[in-house]
Amino acid sequence: MLKKLPKDNMGSSNLGWLKSRFHFSFAEYYNPQNINFGVLRVINDDLIEPNSGFNTHPHSNMEIISYVIDGEITHKDSMGNEETLKRGEVQYLSAGDGIFHSEYNLHHSKILRLLQIWILPPQNGLPKLYGSHKFKEEERKNRLLNIVSSTNGEANVKIYQDINMYVSELDKNKELEYDIKTNRQIYFVLIEGKANINNITLDYGDALEITEEKSIKIEALENSHFLFIEMNS
Repeated sequence: MLKKLPKDNMGSSNLGWLKSRFHFSFAEYYNPQNINFGVLRVINDDLIEPNSGFNTHPHSNMEIISYVIDGEITHKDSMGNEETLKRGEVQYLSAGDGIFHSEYNLHHSKILRLLQIWILPPQNGLPKLYGSHKFKEEERKNRLLNIVSSTNGEANVKIYQDINMYVSELDKNKELEYDIKTNRQIYFVLIEGKANINNITLDYGDALEITEEKSIKIEALENSHFLFIEMNS
């Protein structure tokens, strides 16, 4: 089963320094029919103006992944971590029983675009985790790159929850396929470009819920950049 989610039907917010598209209920956008997809609780497509960002704030009992699309994000947290990441790079944390962090776009002129992704942990109170990985463009060029997995998985970024997160930058007219295991489902986000997924056309910003399918076939109608999360159904 395939359910297309056009970006124009998603929640949105404009705070001046921050423009956001909400895939699920978040902040002032509340839809009781759209709280989560499996263990996926939040995907926010954020545009952060130069010299602005999220001041220090708390999180607990959530696994949070930031995927940078354009610009630079500078992270700082209460565990003493501080670093700046760029396009295609990933920063993550499992907040455990509580962590404070800030996220800024310190660039003087370039807008930061990133996906902020929240995953529900398998249980509360797990030990805190923090990390990042600076993936290279060639690792995701015309191939699927597994950027996040569970601690038992193969990705460089490991969280507690049983998921796999993949990204790719697929050239026009190229194709990729992915086999879906029994009792697994996928949330697919087209970040840039235009593509067909099992013959459903997505434009940049659109998403697709994929359930009860054995595989997906991705065909790039334009140069396309996408991310998907595979999880238990």
